[in-house]
Order: sequence, then structure tokens, then C-alpha cells
Amino acid sequence: MLGINGGEFIVLAILAVLILGPEKLPEYAQQLGRLVRELRRMATGAKEQLREEVGDEIADLDWRKLDPRQYDPRKIIRDALLDDFDDAINAAKEPLADSSSRDQSQRALTAGSTIKDDDAAPVPQLAAGERAPFDTEAT
Repeated sequence: MLGINGGEFIVLAILAVLILGPEKLPEYAQQLGRLVRELRRMATGAKEQLREEVGDEIADLDWRKLDPRQYDPRKIIRDALLDDFDDAINAAKEPLADSSSRDQSQRALTAGSTIKDDDAAPVPQLAAGERAPFDTEAT
């Protein structure tokens, strides 16, 4: 009940009697009773309104599946990492989809052809003491 234990409740009741006095205490008790009844009525009305708006979907909902205490974060992370790892392994095991490119590479290897250095982009030679080009926007 709002984090108040029995001893604290008794102390609050004694303070209420001392502060309010015996003549005002029944009046405040009636107000408290009306407040509790009104809060219960509002809570019941909110439940009914929620059932009307959501319908039978909320009745079929398994609340135990949505309980966050049942989830183990280590298991969730392990499963996510292993799922990515399994996807990578399966992708590596799949044969090459394009057999024509495989045939071309086989013919190139058997013919003894290699990649020529002329095919690569030329690298400019720097003079002694010259600094390498640096792009400030790239870093």
C-alpha cells in the first residue's frame, strides 16, 4: 500500500487525529471514503473502456510471453550473434551462382594468363621531402 508499512500507518493515523482533532476527523474520513469510491469507479470505467476499444484481442494475449523477467539478455545476444555467424557460413558454403564466370576464371588460369601490372591505376611518385596528398574532408 504505497510503500507504507503497518507502523508508519499507525504513526500517520495518530498524527491525523492530533492535527485534525476529534471534531473534523469524521468529516475528513467521509471525504476520504468518497475519494476512494470515485477512484475505484474511474479505474473500473477505464478497464471497461479499454476492453471495448481493444476487444477480444487483449483477452487472447498471453501476458507471460511479454514478461521482461523471462528474457535472458545473454541468450538474446548469443542467438543474434550466432544467427549472423550461421548466415555467413551458409553464404560461404553456397557454390558460385554464375558458372560462366567460374569457367572464364578456369580458362584464364589454365592458359597461364595473369593480371598485368598495367591494369592497375598508376601511383604518382613523390619527390624527396614532398608530403603525401592529404584530403581533410575525407577524414
